Amino acid sequence: MEEKEKVYHTAVEVTLEVIGGKWKPVILFHLTFGKKRTSELKKLIPAITQKMLTQQLRELEEAGTVLRTSYHVVPPKVEYELTPYGTTLTELLHIMCKWGEVHVNKHYGDQARILSSPPQVM
Repeated sequence: MEEKEKVYHTAVEVTLEVIGGKWKPVILFHLTFGKKRTSELKKLIPAITQKMLTQQLRELEEAGTVLRTSYHVVPPKVEYELTPYGTTLTELLHIMCKWGEVHVNKHYGDQARILSSPPQVM
């Protein structure tokens, strides 16, 4: 069976296909600061369920943006980190974060706060 050509109306659609959704950008954002174990990501993103975290990590791994390393120790240890290809998203994710900070201040003022931000570049 012949595969149909995939057509996108804009490159934004392609980007959203890889990193779109509620959790993927958040997971990727946290991984821009280095390797994380599943339990660390769960603590950083308390609203995500374990099932959803696992599913999103698998999809990011399939897209080639996240690398899963499993260590054969007891208890089992698994770490996730950005691949070299995934690190190309760092600037985009940090720009999204900065835009979010401006938006939350403009839209909510003192009625909202952001708990995690990228480090300030000196």
